[in-house]
Amino acid sequence: MASVGATPGRTPQGPGPREASASFPSPAPVPEPREAEEEDEEEPAEIHLCVLWSSGYLGIAYYDTSDSTIYFMPDAPDHESLQLLQRVLDEIDPQSVVTSAKQDENMTRFLGKLASQEHREPKRPEIILLPSVDFGLEISKQRLLSGNYSFIPDSMTATEKILFLSSIIPFDCLLTVRALGGLLKFLGRRRIGVELEDYNVSIPILGFKKFALTHLVSIDQDTYSVLQIFKSEPHPSVYKVASGLKEGLSLFGILNRCRCKWGEKLLRLWFTRPTQDLEELNSRLDVIQFFLLPQNLDMAQMLHRLLGHIKNVPLILKRMKLSHTKVSDWQVLYKTVYSALGLRDACRSLPQSIQLFRDIAQEFSDDLHHIASLIGKVVDFEGSLAENRFTVLPNIDPEIDEKKRRLTGLPSFLTEVARKELENLDPRIPSCSVIYIPLIGFLLCIPRLPSMVETSDFEIEGLDFMFLSEEKLHYRSARTKELDALLGDLHCDIRDQETLLMYQLQCQVLARAAVLTQVLDLASRLDVLLALASAARDYGYSRPRYSPRLLGVRIQNGRHPLMELCARTFVPNSAECGGYKGRVKVITGPNSSGKSIYLKQVGLITFMALVGSFVPAEEAEIGAVDAIFTRIHSCESISLGLSTFMIDLNQQVAKAVNNATERSLVLIDEFGKGTNTVDGLALLAAVIRHWLALGPTCPHIFVATNFLSLIQLQLLPQGPLVQYLTMETCEDGNDLVFFYQVCEGVANASHASHTAAQAGLPEKLVARGKEVSDLICSGKPIKPVKELLKEKQMENCQMLVDKFLKLDLEDPSLDLDIFMRQEVLPAAATIL
Repeated sequence: MASVGATPGRTPQGPGPREASASFPSPAPVPEPREAEEEDEEEPAEIHLCVLWSSGYLGIAYYDTSDSTIYFMPDAPDHESLQLLQRVLDEIDPQSVVTSAKQDENMTRFLGKLASQEHREPKRPEIILLPSVDFGLEISKQRLLSGNYSFIPDSMTATEKILFLSSIIPFDCLLTVRALGGLLKFLGRRRIGVELEDYNVSIPILGFKKFALTHLVSIDQDTYSVLQIFKSEPHPSVYKVASGLKEGLSLFGILNRCRCKWGEKLLRLWFTRPTQDLEELNSRLDVIQFFLLPQNLDMAQMLHRLLGHIKNVPLILKRMKLSHTKVSDWQVLYKTVYSALGLRDACRSLPQSIQLFRDIAQEFSDDLHHIASLIGKVVDFEGSLAENRFTVLPNIDPEIDEKKRRLTGLPSFLTEVARKELENLDPRIPSCSVIYIPLIGFLLCIPRLPSMVETSDFEIEGLDFMFLSEEKLHYRSARTKELDALLGDLHCDIRDQETLLMYQLQCQVLARAAVLTQVLDLASRLDVLLALASAARDYGYSRPRYSPRLLGVRIQNGRHPLMELCARTFVPNSAECGGYKGRVKVITGPNSSGKSIYLKQVGLITFMALVGSFVPAEEAEIGAVDAIFTRIHSCESISLGLSTFMIDLNQQVAKAVNNATERSLVLIDEFGKGTNTVDGLALLAAVIRHWLALGPTCPHIFVATNFLSLIQLQLLPQGPLVQYLTMETCEDGNDLVFFYQVCEGVANASHASHTAAQAGLPEKLVARGKEVSDLICSGKPIKPVKELLKEKQMENCQMLVDKFLKLDLEDPSLDLDIFMRQEVLPAAATIL
C-alpha cells in the first residue's frame, strides 16, 4: 500500500501541521519468475473402458483423462474366449470396465474371471453394469451428435456438425456406436474430471480417435518380463519412492531418448503394439536411416532441441475448456506453437519423399502462426507473472488502457482529495488519507484519537463509519461516494475486461484445437524416431529387412542389446530359422555357457525389428512373425496359488502349444526342471514331438536344455525339422573355457561341477558331486564316503564316553538298565 502521512497511531504533541495522503492496498507478492515450460504435477491418468459383445463381434471405446480423448475400435470379430478383449485390457489397464447388464454367457464368464483376479497389478478394474436401455442405438447416436465438443467450431450448423462427426465416427459400426453412447452416459453420470465443477460444466472431450489391433504381433506379459523389454523398479531416492516406479535396465530404458512426454508415451505404445504392417515399419526405418546419415546429424540435434519445447497441450486445452487456465499455460502454449512452426519450417527443407516430413510440412497449417501471433500480441507475460493473473499488453483495448492510466495516476489525485477532506475535519485530527480497496471502493481513513473509546465515539458528522482496522477508522464521505460514481471499481473492471479478453482468446485457440492435436501426434512420432536413430548411432545398430515370404528370421552376428552394455566383451552369434529345415533347434551346452542369452537375443532382435527399430546385428531379415512365446523364467507368486512347474505348464508352455502357428517364434529354456527329472524330460519330449508332428506348419522353436538324455535316448524323431546346436567350449586341464559361440553339435556333459566351483562351493562338495554323478551314469551303487563315515563314528564314540562320565553312580534314582536301553544301545548301533 503506497502511503504518505503520519505514522498510524501517533498523536501529535500540541498543535502541529496536519497531513493528507492517498493510499492503495499492497499488491500481492510478485512470484519468482519461472520457466515458461514448467508444468504442474499431473494427476494420475485414468482410463474408463466401455465394451459390448454380440454375435461374435466386439465394440470397444475408452476415455483417457490424460489427453481428454475418446478412443474407439470399429466392430471387430473375437473368439468366444474374448482373446481380443483380453489383449485390449492388458494394454490399456483401465480403471473401470462398463458394459450392459444384459450379456451372454461368454461375457458374463469373462467379467467374473476378471473381477476375481486379485493378483492383477496395480489393481483389478471396477466392473460397472448399466441398464441395457443406456446402450440403445438411437439414444447412443443422439448422445454423440448432441455432445458439446470443443474441437467443433461454434459456427457449424447442426447439419454440418453431423457431417463432421460422421467423418470421424463410423456410424455403420453399430456395436461401436452403442459402446460410445454407453461410455458418454457413464462419463456424464460419474462426472469424470469435473467432479467439483458446476453441473452445467460438461466433460472435456478434445477429440475422437480410432485405434485398431490388426496386424499386431501377439506377445504376452511373461514375454515382456523375461526379455526385459520393460522393467520397473522402485526409485532409489527415499524422497521419490512415493512418486512411483522408475524404468530399470530394460530395452525400453536404453532406447527411450525422447525429449517430450508424448514421445515417450508413443514409444511405449509402439512397444506394446509390435506390428506386421511392412509399410508402417519401413516408413519408420526410412526416417531413422535419414537421420543416421552424417550430414543430417546437425538437423537431428536441432529438431531434438525443438521437440523439448513441445509440452502437454491436451492438459492446457482441457483447462481452457473448464476456464481453469493458468498464467504459465499461455507461456507453455506460446513456446509449443512456435517450436511447432520451427519443426514445420525445418521439415519443409527435408526430402518430401519421406512421409513424416511431408505430413509435418502440410499438416502444421497457418493456424499455428495465427495462434502464436494472437498470444504474442495479446498476452503480457511479464505483467501476468508479476500479478499472477492474466494481463494484456497495451494498445489492445483502449478502454482498458484508459482505466490503467487512471489507476496509475490515482495516488497524486487522491492526495489532493485527502487534503481537501482534511480542511473540513475536526482540527484535533492530525492527518487523513483517501484509500482505494477493490470491491469496496474509495474510503476516507483517519487515525484513531485517544478520546475515541466507545463505538459511539467513532461517529463524525457528515461521514458514514465503515470499520476499524489497525487503529485506523474508515469512513465514506460525500467526496468518496462521488469518486465511486465517477471512477468505479477500477481494479475489478480491469480484471473483468481482461478476463473477457482471455475468454475470447481461449475460444480462438479451442476453435483451432485440431491442428494442436495434429502437432502433438506428428511431433511425438518424430521424437520417437529421433530417439531410435540416436540409439542406433551410439550402439552400432543396422537396418533390418522384411521378407513376407520368409517364415522365420535370419540374423547375422546378432548381439544382445542389454548384455553387450554390461559385459566387457560380447561374442555375437547368428541365427537362422526359415523354410522347412531346422524349424526346431535344440541347444545344449554347459551351465553358464550363454544358452539363455542366445535365446533372449533372438527374441529381442525380432521384437526390435517388429517395432520399426534398427537392430544389434550385422544383418537381419525378418519374415512373417505373428507371435513370440517364451518359457524362460518362471513368474513365481504366492498370490497365484500355483507351483513353479504348474506356472510353466499353465501360463507359458500351454499358451505356446495352444496358440503358436507356423509363423510364431517360440523360445523355451530349461522346461521341465520344476518336477521329477524323468517326468520333466518326458513332458519336454512330448511337447517337442507334438510340434514336430505338425510338419510344415510347425512353429519356429528354440529349445535350450540340460536334459542330455533327450538326445542320448533318441526321444525325438530324426528328420530335417530338428537341428542340434551347442555352445562351443574347450577343456584346458581342469579348467573349462567358454567361447560363447553357437555351433552345430551336441554337448557331452553339463559340466555342472565346474560351474559349482566357479560359484564358490567347497572343493570337497564339488568333488563328491562329480563322483556321485559318475556313479549314476555308470549304473553303480552310491556308497558313503569312508572318511566322512569314520569322522561320524568318532563323534558318536566321544558322545557315548561323555554320557558315561556324566553319570552319578551314587544317585539312588539312577537305573542302569534304563540308561543302557535308552542311551547306550542306540549310540552303539550308530557306531557299529
